[in-house]
Amino acid sequence: AEDSGTAWALHVISFPWKVLGALLPPSSFFGGWLTFWTTLGYLAVVTACVSDLAELFGCVVGLPDIVTAVTLVALGTSMPDLFASLAAAKEDPTADASVVNVTGSNSVNVFLGLGVPWSLAAVYWQVKGRTPEW
Repeated sequence: AEDSGTAWALHVISFPWKVLGALLPPSSFFGGWLTFWTTLGYLAVVTACVSDLAELFGCVVGLPDIVTAVTLVALGTSMPDLFASLAAAKEDPTADASVVNVTGSNSVNVFLGLGVPWSLAAVYWQVKGRTPEW
């Protein structure tokens, strides 16, 4: 069977990700910890790249960084959740899994996205004390 042009284009686009995945150490090494930390490093690098590319795109189009972050980056982080919920809704006759996915994902985003920075700031300002910046 001959591959379609779409399949070939998707393969070319996803090839770098396939190579990165192939370079991950097997999870049988060191009880899986080497894989865990390597994957965490990959995520940090990819996150930095996405952030820089979004900032560059915003600069080229003339969008402030905050607008780029709130729209493009937020959209990019929500799309996987959308597709996971869509797949769960199609597979499950009651679509319970898709509702749980949306609720859980948004809860984590809100609680971690707001709670962790707020807590870190509270500890920082408690240690540093009142300043004109505060």
